[in-house]
Amino acid sequence: MTDGRVVFVGAGPGAADLLTFRAARAIAEADVVIWAASLVHEDVLAHARADAEIVDSAALPMEGVLPYYERAAAEGLTVARIHSGDPALWGALQEQLDRCAELGLATEIVPGVSSFSAVAAAVGRELTIPEVAQSVVLTRLGGGKTPMPPGEEVREFARHGTTMALFLSAARSRQLQEELLAGGYPPDTPCVVAYQCTWPDELIVRCRLDELAETTREHRLWKHTLVLVGPALEAGGTRSHLYHPGHFHGHRRADPAARKVLRGG
Repeated sequence: MTDGRVVFVGAGPGAADLLTFRAARAIAEADVVIWAASLVHEDVLAHARADAEIVDSAALPMEGVLPYYERAAAEGLTVARIHSGDPALWGALQEQLDRCAELGLATEIVPGVSSFSAVAAAVGRELTIPEVAQSVVLTRLGGGKTPMPPGEEVREFARHGTTMALFLSAARSRQLQEELLAGGYPPDTPCVVAYQCTWPDELIVRCRLDELAETTREHRLWKHTLVLVGPALEAGGTRSHLYHPGHFHGHRRADPAARKVLRGG
């Protein structure tokens, strides 16, 4: 059995200081660091060893990366494969895990901060407001390079009326706007359009849903852009039961009077 291993590292949304400690350690320990200059900020390479082999995979298909995994298996090397955001989301991760298994390579996945979390933080909003939205739908517009499974159309998800994070969809903003409206969001639903959040050239703009396509085109946002949609982006005034004095759990007793109010009594 080979001693080689591949660590899939979530680099987060862009800023190098949003790497986790575990991610930085994985990069520092690697013999080979594979990253895509088109998706990952070069500052993350500051964690790599001086003698590490650095490979830019921006122009490489899967077949161009596999030889490094094969070398890792043959020579007992450790490869850090850096992914933007979190590797579990649109990272072409599973196919790489399958090939590593075929080669007998050990694998590890280091989660990263997703861009939807970074955008929510940048605009100072919670995405799950009590009594407004308690779910977040992470999806993308169909009809692009990768087909969507039946039933996963944006307009179908939009029927829930909760918070949605739309990845890989800005280039077709008119279609995106139409599907969100067709799903039932009111025209004045708040939206956040974020380009390369946490990068030095980030751009974050707010608009109404019926202004989404115009806003995206105005700022020429085609790539590396995330759209957040939903009433939670502006709602306020509600209170979580978790920190209500009438709520109890294993570490806190409920105030009887507050408990009665909480239960509507």
